[in-house]
Amino acid sequence: MSCEDWLKCIKDAKKTAIIQNGCRKVHYLLKDNKEMVEEYHLNTGVLIRRIWKEKGKLGQEIGWKVEIGDPEPKFQENIEISGIRESVTAPSVSRRMTKSALEWRIRNLSYPKDVYSVTAEEDETITVRTSNKKYFKKIVVPDLERIGLKPKQENISFSHRFDTLIILYKKPALLLEVENKILNEVVQIKTRNEDVQCPTS
Repeated sequence: MSCEDWLKCIKDAKKTAIIQNGCRKVHYLLKDNKEMVEEYHLNTGVLIRRIWKEKGKLGQEIGWKVEIGDPEPKFQENIEISGIRESVTAPSVSRRMTKSALEWRIRNLSYPKDVYSVTAEEDETITVRTSNKKYFKKIVVPDLERIGLKPKQENISFSHRFDTLIILYKKPALLLEVENKILNEVVQIKTRNEDVQCPTS
């Protein structure tokens, strides 16, 4: 996909918006019947959440997939019934966004910083490896894919603290331009102000 294709996709989508809990929440119904919801911080205009409605192979709805923002809380299975439970100490990845960077946080990684390498790969992923071969993860970057860009090594930086690997990818000029155009589109949507304070998910 090119940036022109993605911008046209957003422009042609049916959009509704509300203001709630300090956020502008926008629902998109795209031409291919996909649904996306974005939440923007009212004061900064920074995207704080993006989720997509998922469908199964037979077209049935199977819930929402979080692309940006904290993941939905997982249903806690009764271990006496299922006999299995995902470890709470397993590494978990969440995505965030700042004005200038894409950000990933991988929690439950206790190794020191010099063990990690974070590289832009030919398969258009950002790949995390550890020299002790204890962790390996390929990270897809849909923000770049949608506008036809590949990750570049010079835009990647990372830090490690409190058992969390924090990866930053400096937004290229084209992505900043596309985000500004989409935000300009979003702020023009006729918006309903929701006064009811709903609990955050």
